[in-house]
Amino acid sequence: MTTEFSLSPDGQRFEMPQPEDYLKEFNHLKQVVEQQRALGREIVVVMGLGFVGAVMAAVVADTKDEKGNLSKFVIGMQRPSTRSYWKIPLINRGISPVQADDPEVAPMFERCVNKKQTLIATFIYDSLKLADVVVVDIQCDYVKESLGNVRNGQANMAALEESLEIIGEHVSPETLIIIETTVPPGTTEQVAYPIMRKVFRRRGIRTDPLLAHSFERVMPGEHYVDSIRNYWRVCSGINEKATQKVVKFLGEIINTDDYPLTVLDRPTESETAKIVENSFRATILAFLDEWSTFSERNGVDLIKVIDAIKVRPTHGNIIFPGPGIGGFCLPKDGALGSWAYQHIHGFEDDIFKLTPLAIDINDTRALHVAQITRDALRNMSRPLAAAEIVLLGASYRQDVGDTRYSGSELIVRRLTEMGAELRVHDPYVQHWWEFEKQDEYPSATHSLKRFFRHQQKLAELRVEQDLKKALGGANAVIFAVRHKHYLDLDPDEVVETAGRPIAVVDCFGILDDDRIKRYFELGCEVKGLGRGHVKRIKDQVRRERERQLVEMTKEVKRAVK
Repeated sequence: MTTEFSLSPDGQRFEMPQPEDYLKEFNHLKQVVEQQRALGREIVVVMGLGFVGAVMAAVVADTKDEKGNLSKFVIGMQRPSTRSYWKIPLINRGISPVQADDPEVAPMFERCVNKKQTLIATFIYDSLKLADVVVVDIQCDYVKESLGNVRNGQANMAALEESLEIIGEHVSPETLIIIETTVPPGTTEQVAYPIMRKVFRRRGIRTDPLLAHSFERVMPGEHYVDSIRNYWRVCSGINEKATQKVVKFLGEIINTDDYPLTVLDRPTESETAKIVENSFRATILAFLDEWSTFSERNGVDLIKVIDAIKVRPTHGNIIFPGPGIGGFCLPKDGALGSWAYQHIHGFEDDIFKLTPLAIDINDTRALHVAQITRDALRNMSRPLAAAEIVLLGASYRQDVGDTRYSGSELIVRRLTEMGAELRVHDPYVQHWWEFEKQDEYPSATHSLKRFFRHQQKLAELRVEQDLKKALGGANAVIFAVRHKHYLDLDPDEVVETAGRPIAVVDCFGILDDDRIKRYFELGCEVKGLGRGHVKRIKDQVRRERERQLVEMTKEVKRAVK
């Protein structure tokens, strides 16, 4: 039998569990749980150890009661696939499986696993039999079948539905099941409940499953832990008992004194709240796309415009969209709502106009970056084809290592299609799986490569950690993400490292006017999303050079006389 391994992002290989390991693992867990129950601790299984589930598990494991005693024991459960099994042994060493700029994350895992011993990770579904509470963080994606047309797609609920059935087969009737995943509105009541109720009846259980929904508002970055522990939550149970239990549980792990819970009447309302919340933000970002184009064509700096507007308190949440929006929420959550309207609730009419349009605009915004990169090189009399282009930032937002739905991916794919040679630097990303494993990631049929030509060579793309090495010999540099490492880069050093004047593209308002001016003075070309004012700076530099040339000519003439 061939031995399979799971490869961690830092290159460690972990042998996949064998059939005989499952019973051994369960017996070990039972012993540990018996000890934890003797200490009066509630047993919580967090199912799914991704960007949300992993840190959620650690936060729950770090919980103390009013007397300062540890009150929870957490089992993080991850299905043992070769893609993700590596998380289990890493967590069991006290190592966070997610990279974060938040200084609380790494110590929290080490503390909960090795010192408090309130967190353990496992690969077996039988761990659900031991749970008092199950927190479900199983991915629910929306698969788009075409680029820029979200209506041509569907919610992918297969993994979630399968997990719900497995939960129903294992948990006790008194176990609270909290769906934390963002799901199509109606999922808890009209998908999860029927699935689990049917399984319960098959098991001879006459009571209803204790189901609840409470969506996360996790923000990977410097406030990762706080976005779970010290932030507002919305929740609702499928019946009164489930509601009481979820309110009690959340009240014990979250700072509800300063961030009170909002308890809604139905889980469908809780689910809708998350979809509307993210659709609203996505729509604001899409709205600014057209004004970004307006600004580029009419000499306006949209960054300054937005800063001027944000002075007004009522408009403080207006934000610049950058090269599209990414992460696992904003690019697809609105589509879950419109899909649910037809496929869960059974309506045939088309009521959704703005929400799908906003997603389509955001999904294709990054393609414009390739155009202005081409134009910047053209202004330097250089072709885009075969140009060495350095992309600064692979992740979807600043100071995190999450590349899901990153606008940077589309930039790379479009520029590669147009013939450019791409290099990538990102201090938070070790492996860009969307490229390295593009034939299987996120699945064999849903890689974004299917929308572009000449993508096969991108399987060899590797993220460079050495910025100077990445910049060496570059023809163009694209500032794609507002990582703190890029905010203060000195133009002289960048150009010196590149070894020549370069085309500079600012996707996120990273360059201030002084730096833009300096790049022009160094013989570079500068363009940016929403930054139409750069031509004024370029003209200013040109006029200064002309004045200097005139003065030099006068000096020469005076010297000759």
